[in-house]
Amino acid sequence: MSAISLPLFTVGLDQSKPSPSSSSSASLYSPFSPSRNRFCSSSLHCISSCHVKPARASTSESIHETSTIMFDNNDSSDSTAFIIRARNRIGLLQVITRVFKVLGLQIEKATVEFEGDFFIKKFFVTDSHGRKIEDHESLNRIEKALLEAVTGGNGAASVTPASRGIVVRRAGLVADSGERRAKSERMFHLMDGFLKNDPISLQKDILDHVEYTVARSRFSFDDFEAYQALSHSVRDRLIERWHDTQQYFKRKDPKRLYFLSLEFLMGRSLSNSVINLGIRDEYANALKELGFEFEVLAEQVNEDTLLLLLLFLVSYMEGDACLGNGGLARLSACQMDSLATLDYPAWGYGLRYQYGLFRQVILDGFQHEQPDYWLNFGNPWEIERVHVSYEVKFYGNVEEETVNGKKCKVWGPGETVEAVAYDNPIPGYGTRNTINLRLWAAKPSGKLDMESYNTGDYINAVVNRQRAETISSILFPDDRSYQGKELRLKQQYFFVSASLQDIIRRFKDSHSSFDDFPEKLNDTHPSIAIAEVMRVLIDEEHLDWNKAWDIVCKIFSFTTHNVISEGLEKIPVDLLGSLLPRHLQIIYEINFKFMEELKKRIGLDYSRLSRMSIVEEGAVKHIRMANLSIVCSHTVDGVSKVHSELLKTRVFKDFYELWPQKFQYKTNGVTQRRWIVVSNPSLCALISKWLRTEAWIRDVDLLSGLQEYSMDANLQQEWRMVKKVNKMRLAEYIEVMSGLKVSVDAMFDVQVKRIHEYKRQFLNILGIIHRYECIKNMEKSERRKVVPRVCIIGGKAAPGYEIAKKIIKLCHAVAEKVNNDTDVGDLLKLVFIPDYNVSIAELVIPGSDLSQHLSTAGHEASGTGSMKFLMNGCLLLATVDGATVEIVEEIGADNMFLFGAKVHEVPALREKGSSLKTPLQFARVVRMVRDGYFGYKDYFKSLCDTVEGGKDFYLLGYDFASYLEAQAAADKAFVDEEKWTRMSILNTAGSARFSSDRTIEEYAEDTWRIEPCKCPL
Repeated sequence: MSAISLPLFTVGLDQSKPSPSSSSSASLYSPFSPSRNRFCSSSLHCISSCHVKPARASTSESIHETSTIMFDNNDSSDSTAFIIRARNRIGLLQVITRVFKVLGLQIEKATVEFEGDFFIKKFFVTDSHGRKIEDHESLNRIEKALLEAVTGGNGAASVTPASRGIVVRRAGLVADSGERRAKSERMFHLMDGFLKNDPISLQKDILDHVEYTVARSRFSFDDFEAYQALSHSVRDRLIERWHDTQQYFKRKDPKRLYFLSLEFLMGRSLSNSVINLGIRDEYANALKELGFEFEVLAEQVNEDTLLLLLLFLVSYMEGDACLGNGGLARLSACQMDSLATLDYPAWGYGLRYQYGLFRQVILDGFQHEQPDYWLNFGNPWEIERVHVSYEVKFYGNVEEETVNGKKCKVWGPGETVEAVAYDNPIPGYGTRNTINLRLWAAKPSGKLDMESYNTGDYINAVVNRQRAETISSILFPDDRSYQGKELRLKQQYFFVSASLQDIIRRFKDSHSSFDDFPEKLNDTHPSIAIAEVMRVLIDEEHLDWNKAWDIVCKIFSFTTHNVISEGLEKIPVDLLGSLLPRHLQIIYEINFKFMEELKKRIGLDYSRLSRMSIVEEGAVKHIRMANLSIVCSHTVDGVSKVHSELLKTRVFKDFYELWPQKFQYKTNGVTQRRWIVVSNPSLCALISKWLRTEAWIRDVDLLSGLQEYSMDANLQQEWRMVKKVNKMRLAEYIEVMSGLKVSVDAMFDVQVKRIHEYKRQFLNILGIIHRYECIKNMEKSERRKVVPRVCIIGGKAAPGYEIAKKIIKLCHAVAEKVNNDTDVGDLLKLVFIPDYNVSIAELVIPGSDLSQHLSTAGHEASGTGSMKFLMNGCLLLATVDGATVEIVEEIGADNMFLFGAKVHEVPALREKGSSLKTPLQFARVVRMVRDGYFGYKDYFKSLCDTVEGGKDFYLLGYDFASYLEAQAAADKAFVDEEKWTRMSILNTAGSARFSSDRTIEEYAEDTWRIEPCKCPL
């Protein structure tokens, strides 16, 4: 949520409080039966599905008939009859039989009759000993449980229509009542129940999809086609839960969270989905029985592990969804997982990028960018909603018109495009709740296309199509040019406009007034959304300014990841006025009113007024989007304790002094389900074994229970074995990827993240050069004492970031020298992993011994990468920056390796400039690079210039000595196997605080004010 034109801004959270209904027996039995009634607003251009099947039931219909439960012990000599009269709806039979099963009763036989829209079911049941039930208390208990199941826990007859849309036969459609009864009974039988998850049913579903979805013969299909069929069968089960959840939300009408982000780095969906659905083992068995033969694997692993490997190998056919880059994009994905798991009523919105960021290709050590054609072979997880599309406007002019005697602004666009929805179900773990991530793809306006074609202007039609589709083609277009800046703003407004139209349409489905809008919506947003909501409320819904402003200030919250003012988003006034003329007018009006109010509060302090103004004056006027967000949001959140202090004392100091009550912080988190359960199943099984429960997967605080076993020799041995197996997987990947063989007995020392000067990959490489030089200068007898290291670096440099690209080239140049030096051998290896993404992270993180987080203190807002490594028992070598302060509080400084200047020391050190002394070791290794020891002398000159001659802004030279000391401490600890393993266990045990579950719960309680809304089983 920071006001930057990059991803979005938000945060992760913790476990939800169960809703009142979730603890009752109703939540255990009651089927979900939400509404399908929809209000189609004029702003929704095509919602044809609302009208396709008018026979479907609607929640607006009131049902006054009474459901009844009766029992009869005279109807049969050996069983008790329970007679249930209720409205026919999907899933009800399954729920009723589950009640009998849970209560330990056996169904001997059952009959069904129909009375209009109601059925009368008679079940003949016995107790666990096969006898009829005669105890009056037991009969009453069973009767009560059945009534709660049938009525949804209300004890009343008001049962809403079926969850999946029951076909209701109206009077007169079928002349013969007998025929009607037979058809209704057949329909009820076909629709009563969910897809089954036993191996035979799963196999049938997979083969059906092979033949009918993939259109291949079930007797001849390859691995990719097997993946496609498997994915569709899993998606079928997601869709069942997705429909149930959305309909339940609609019926309950809770306050909702809408999470808007330009980035969602979801990773692969198959493994995560089957785990969250709780059917991973069932699918593994189904795949095995379909004839997947892996005899070699079978000889080396036990059967349970083999089944998981079979599933893994099939899922490996899936590519990563290229919808983001870096920690913020992965953070958004973690938060969606936690929102679903904790049963919060949430929707995610983003862009469906056709090519994503870019595919990183390394040629001769240089980074090259290629389009990532991740959609070329389709995406089985998404559902295209061709009937859900909205018109998004650009350019044009604003005119004043009189409507009903009232003057209002009318925006006449110069260009329109269509936003088409693609839905991606996000399942929760240990719950039926499955929420939605809706992504927008840009398409040309059909009207303009037809006009061009009809007039013979085919070239213009093609140009219009390309112009529209460019909006959702590439993540982060290069914004060094005016055209790049314009495209970024277009992307941001395009998805904000489409999302808000969708949100308002959904709100109007069940509300006739905007009075309840703040109570039903909370938004985590890109900041242009503020002006867009004001425009819609004033210009389209015709609310007066004060009422619209009151709504806006109640629905928006702002979470920023910026640590310096220079990084905050600013939009040139000329650009905003050209692309979104009405929005510029609204922002000017907001700023005028804010300035007038501010003058009353602080007087005529023009310097402060200028700093706080939303409009930045100068040769080129800009709109400060962060200032707009703070003014219009009810809460401003930082993402760690250190970051929060930076916001209060530096970045937003003036605003904090004005509105201290607005400022909070919630430390970011990551989901243990992705970063342990999915990526490290061996560690997951080991943790569950020693904690004697899998409940920690949802209740992550239970991980602290590992602390008491950290000295246990048996756990330590098993822990080391898990780590070694993961290192073997990573070593095999490195060999396949680069041809380099590495020893699994060496310390795997990893730094994987975006390549940036402040993240200081350059410092890491200089440290590797120093280690290399030390080894070269050692006698052979001394080398035996050296701790072998495999140094692994990975990450992408922005296409226009030349210094970052030179760091990548330097890494390859050093690797070429080090890896081919026979004097060094296996004592030191350097590997660069290209095109680093979520799937590769799932290999690298579990196999890492040491993870480096080297940002200059005060430059990392949070740092979720360190949390992923922490969960996997990887030791951290880090500066005291971002969330590291809180990690130290949880696991203790003795269990990690800290170095470098502190946040409060950095400004004074920078002021010293060229007078700041640096160690001789640092000057020597920089000189080696500058003098061409690794080649490319002229190319690396500008890189060396960034750290010498008083230009060392990120303090690599000052921190170098401390960095080497921390590396030496890591070497010493690694030699002590028992100590290292204990530290590793304590890292995992102390990682609970950094789960996105905790972050989400804090946001829900303190910022969003939303409650869990758990869909019944």
